Amino acid sequence: MVKPLFKVNTPNEVITMLKNHLNLKEITRNNIEEVDIKISLHRFLAEEIVAPANLPGFNRSIMDGYAIRAEDSFGATDALPSYLKIIGEIKMGVKPKFKINPGEVVKIPTGGMLPEGANAVMMVEYTEQIDDATVEARRSISPWENVVREDEDLKTGEIILRKGSRLRSQDIGVLAGIGKINIKIYKKPKIAIFSTGNEIIPAEGEPRIGQIRDINSYTLGACIKEAGGIPVYRGIIKDEVILLEQKIKKTIKEDEVEAVIISGGSSVGVRDITLEALDRLGKPGVLIHGVSVKPGKPTILAIADNRPIFGLPGHPVSAMIIFDLFINPLISWLQGGEYNYNSTKEIEAELTCNMVSDSGREDYIRVFVYEKNKKIYAEPILGKSGLISTMVRASGLIKIGLNIEGLEKGSKVMVRLF
Repeated sequence: MVKPLFKVNTPNEVITMLKNHLNLKEITRNNIEEVDIKISLHRFLAEEIVAPANLPGFNRSIMDGYAIRAEDSFGATDALPSYLKIIGEIKMGVKPKFKINPGEVVKIPTGGMLPEGANAVMMVEYTEQIDDATVEARRSISPWENVVREDEDLKTGEIILRKGSRLRSQDIGVLAGIGKINIKIYKKPKIAIFSTGNEIIPAEGEPRIGQIRDINSYTLGACIKEAGGIPVYRGIIKDEVILLEQKIKKTIKEDEVEAVIISGGSSVGVRDITLEALDRLGKPGVLIHGVSVKPGKPTILAIADNRPIFGLPGHPVSAMIIFDLFINPLISWLQGGEYNYNSTKEIEAELTCNMVSDSGREDYIRVFVYEKNKKIYAEPILGKSGLISTMVRASGLIKIGLNIEGLEKGSKVMVRLF
């Protein structure tokens, strides 16, 4: 039996409902692989990374100059320099075999290893070599000045990266620094996409009157890739309950997808068959039909065979906004990350005109962001949710909260960047 329509839920309630009904461990039990760090950028770690040793592992100069005992420079000035004995020179990549005694220094390059007894490096700019064996130190320096200590970067046993971290360029660099060139990461989740509707035709087709090309399969597929998933395109399904039900079951079983997106058929109407088809798939079935979001109110959330299934509105703008709120963070969650629908990068901007909103829903307004006179502005782009061109012109979205009836021109707003 199909559940009641449009018992509207807030975005936080949608995510809570999904988490409470989805067995994450079961759905992700076989989704770990080992890869070379060269191909791990933006992937999610499936293991904790701990420093196996100190880094850099030796006291290292960060300047060209002289390795000295800092105490031998105390009180030195241009007018009253310290005179120190040069006893040698450090070679790059070679461990020094000598020790620095009071009053002695050695020449050292950037990156060179400090010899025993030295605890600082005097920059060459603050010295003057008098002869082959003598140098003037013309300023005082502190212990460990111009030196990276052996455990200053990383200490043995220190946690460097936590399980579920999304790898950035610098993270890959630190993995190379500790010699960890192969790592365990989560596989990219596969997300199936269906478009429904008798009026939908393939993108390469020539539409007759009353027909439209399949925009959403391509848009949502690109969104999945951008979010770190793998789209599985399952084509266009006619408005037939049994056919849609069978196609979803087959995809979950044969394609081994982690989630399913159905575009179209989520609103109330004689041909809107998604709700009925999803509720026939098995328990718990349809959990939510209706979200307090504009555009995107008729969104459906169901779970079958421990797989989340989203029924998205057919209008491209609505579909993209709902994807950004719920499916983008789901793809992160399926790889060990957080499920937080407010995790998108934001910037602050000034609103260029008044905006009205109905209380009781989150209203997402498309905006174009631009800079003028060193200030960032957000200019609303108005248009119906069926107009994909409004998303093309937009830089991002601003949110008018559940219990806010509008925003005034000049208000500071946070823009969710695409």
